[in-house]
Amino acid sequence: MRKTVALIVAAGLLVVVAGCSSTGGTSASGCSPMASSGSASSLVTATGDFGSAPKISFGTPLDAGSTTEVSTLIQGSGTVLPENGIVSGDYTLLDATTGATVTATAYDGKTASTFPISSAGIPGIQKGLACATVGSRVAITMPPADGFGTEGNSQAGVGATDSLVMVFDITDAFGTRADGAIQPAQAGFPSVALAPDGRPGITVPSGSLPTDLRVADLKKGDGPAIADGDNVIVQYTAVVWADKSIAGSTWADGTPKLVQASSSAPLATTIVPSLVGQTVGSQYIAVVPPASGYGDTASTDGKIPAGSTLIYVVDVLGILPAAPAQ
Repeated sequence: MRKTVALIVAAGLLVVVAGCSSTGGTSASGCSPMASSGSASSLVTATGDFGSAPKISFGTPLDAGSTTEVSTLIQGSGTVLPENGIVSGDYTLLDATTGATVTATAYDGKTASTFPISSAGIPGIQKGLACATVGSRVAITMPPADGFGTEGNSQAGVGATDSLVMVFDITDAFGTRADGAIQPAQAGFPSVALAPDGRPGITVPSGSLPTDLRVADLKKGDGPAIADGDNVIVQYTAVVWADKSIAGSTWADGTPKLVQASSSAPLATTIVPSLVGQTVGSQYIAVVPPASGYGDTASTDGKIPAGSTLIYVVDVLGILPAAPAQ
């Protein structure tokens, strides 16, 4: 049960945080909250240091009413969660009717909950985190409609009319596009044009197919370098050179992806090529011949034919610690 519930909760953790507008400053000015600060969330207290498992208290049964509410228990001085960005942290989720803990992270300082999925998930988490700042501890109360839904969750032991309480320590936040310094274009590579939201458009050149793996920086970030085994948040678009079709795109999927960097694992496992050595904030283009990609094997989803040369444009957004075993 714990594993299933944790995965369900995770669907609301690494989400597209709508409603906030930030360029990386510490002020929430201009941010549009998605949750109110009201009577229900103010009843939740959580003692203990930020980043350590809190002792949470509220009277049961707690009725969250009809809307998600949020209270800031510890005010952080970090960046405001950016519009359409990503949040990572430690949390405890409780059934507001019984006070029982549904699931929680390890609070070990190393394994904050980070799950890159679509924006589908627990709506109350998304609403409660909008406009919060890194370093903050927030208490979120969610009615059933913004929690597990009006049917509840039998595996979690949450009834159809049960509200939820979440205490969330926000440890980090990431944008959705690389912010490094623009680099001069290199000859022989496909051209890349960026939409206003950062989505790359790739123009495939005419001429013979490259036979060697080639990589060039489009933007150079000043963040830490990616090492073998790092878990990295990326945006990427992959195009099949031969027919210019899209082989994969996090931009189309609606959220960045968490991948593991490796200098030896095959592309089918690592998802994107040539991550090791790149720096956070960088955007790069990689031309991947079959020998460095899928070889004579087609991708399992059928989008990449056997023997394909591929083009990747990758935004390196951040490095995350490994998720705890559930």
